Amino acid sequence: MLPWILLGYAVGSVPFAFLLARRAGIDVRVAGSGNVGAANVLRTSGLPLGVTVMALDIVKGAATVLAAYAAVGTIQSMAAAGAAAVVGHIYPIWLRFHGGKGVAVAAGAFAILAPVATVAAAVVFVTAVGLTRVISLGSVAATLTLPPAAWYAGAPTSVLVAASGIASLILFRHRGNVRRIARGTERRFGEAR
Repeated sequence: MLPWILLGYAVGSVPFAFLLARRAGIDVRVAGSGNVGAANVLRTSGLPLGVTVMALDIVKGAATVLAAYAAVGTIQSMAAAGAAAVVGHIYPIWLRFHGGKGVAVAAGAFAILAPVATVAAAVVFVTAVGLTRVISLGSVAATLTLPPAAWYAGAPTSVLVAASGIASLILFRHRGNVRRIARGTERRFGEAR
């Protein structure tokens, strides 16, 4: 199990948001929200780069789960690798443990681990963002949807544990966003800074 946790963390910690935005002359650690993730790249560097980072982050999550499946084939190793990838993304050693919020990486990991639940979470995300234009609200709503949807879909215990743990971590990383949403001050997609 430990090798897959370490592999997941190592792959997850590759900071695509930082690396690609830096090539465009932007340090996302200090620009925009200061978050090293796809949403901040979208905000500070534009749609093409933001979508590219999101896609790469999704691939990070899926790749770690698929690697564990190919080598070991147990759902426990797959869940551990996927969860570790999210942790690596949020707390990357290369950036002094200052990373993103883990939503896209979790989407990639759980698209393999719990596809039905991930589709349900994605529908909730798209609906929430479409209605409010608040990306963080969509992220929080999707995160809250994932564990119960995985349970309802009959996901194995190890996947449920991983989904619950990762959802808790992602919600913790969004605590500032939740406060701003409650105050009505959270920035909407497309709003000027």
